[in-house]
Amino acid sequence: MQLIEQHIAAHKNVPGALLPLLHAIQDDIGYVPQDAYKSIGKALNLSVAEVHGVVTFYHHFRTEPVGRYILQICRAESCQSMGSEKLEAHVKAELGIDYHQTTADGALTLEPVYCLGNCACSPAVMLNDEIYGRVDANKINQIISEARAGELA
Repeated sequence: MQLIEQHIAAHKNVPGALLPLLHAIQDDIGYVPQDAYKSIGKALNLSVAEVHGVVTFYHHFRTEPVGRYILQICRAESCQSMGSEKLEAHVKAELGIDYHQTTADGALTLEPVYCLGNCACSPAVMLNDEIYGRVDANKINQIISEARAGELA
């Protein structure tokens, strides 16, 4: 909460502060804890419901801690036409989790994404900020293995 309070103090007098504040909190700790809604609302003269509404409206914001790596699988039309649904099923089985869940070892959180802008190299995935194209089962297994071993930046 101390980090969150620092972000609130830095943003509370900025016009339109809610979105920049939520981004700052998530960038710093990885998610926006629901326990912070009351403090955020009080500082910005918003209700808890208004803060909650914004956090849940935007798919970018998370309300739970995430793994060391966030693996996003593109679900847009180009990637679907090139096999992302099969890749998605493979990844879910390999990790033993569904979307919006984190592996038991805390290494990976699986998220859907609706276009990575890498359509020419479909299907595409993104691990943290690194985009991978033409991903098949072998390539995703390698990515997952390297992430679990901590071999990726």
